[in-house]
Amino acid sequence: MEDIPNNAAPEVHEAELSLVLRGDAHPPHRHAAKALPKALPADLSPRSRLFSAGAAILSPLELLSLCLGGGRAEADSLALAAEVLTDLGGLHGLLRSSVYDLLEVRGVGEAKAAALLAAVELARRMPEATGPVRTAISSPADVAALLRGRIAHEGREHFVVVLLNTKNRVIGAPTVSIGTLSASMVHPREVFKPAIKAGAASVILAHNHPSGNVEPSREDKSVTKRLVETGQTVGIEVLDHVILGGLSSYSFKERGLL
Repeated sequence: MEDIPNNAAPEVHEAELSLVLRGDAHPPHRHAAKALPKALPADLSPRSRLFSAGAAILSPLELLSLCLGGGRAEADSLALAAEVLTDLGGLHGLLRSSVYDLLEVRGVGEAKAAALLAAVELARRMPEATGPVRTAISSPADVAALLRGRIAHEGREHFVVVLLNTKNRVIGAPTVSIGTLSASMVHPREVFKPAIKAGAASVILAHNHPSGNVEPSREDKSVTKRLVETGQTVGIEVLDHVILGGLSSYSFKERGLL
């Protein structure tokens, strides 16, 4: 056999260069399936508890975890919320924290820090917030002023229920029925459903007469009587029924019909 010179490269077979794993070898870790996100049982899930029973039952930890969610599994959000409260010294510490304090908490980036600071600022402003200025109703003339431009000149009867709070201020005034030229069919359910939903203490009924004659019809009196009785049943008083037509108006209360 011919001697191989000392400086010659050793022969390398192609099989020895192959990186393909054979037999029972496992694929590299980069091909492994991602772990599934953690899921909490429905009775422990802050989001489920909020929807089923309301936010008031949630602990500060649960409320904070919802602010920190952003696509995270709820178990992870709860763990991060606990980290925030621990590092910052509870809710009082969170109220005093700056963006730099939040960014020092492991797992809190700029997006989550911004969300927390926004939530804290909203909480600060809530006590100073004032509700909308609501119109107070003290007479049939106030009802007429509220609704005349809206329904007095309509060509069909529009039946409106004016929703009032305990101070006789207007919460809303939805139209609950639009009838024919001569009659407006009104069901008690349609009248009191928005009143109950809005938490109204009382209501005033109102509708227009396209003819301009504001004298109540027999049907107007019958409908009013039925709605007053329904109001007594559900605990929402009917204070008046005002009929509008052109520049005129008629009040059941003023005429002694209520």
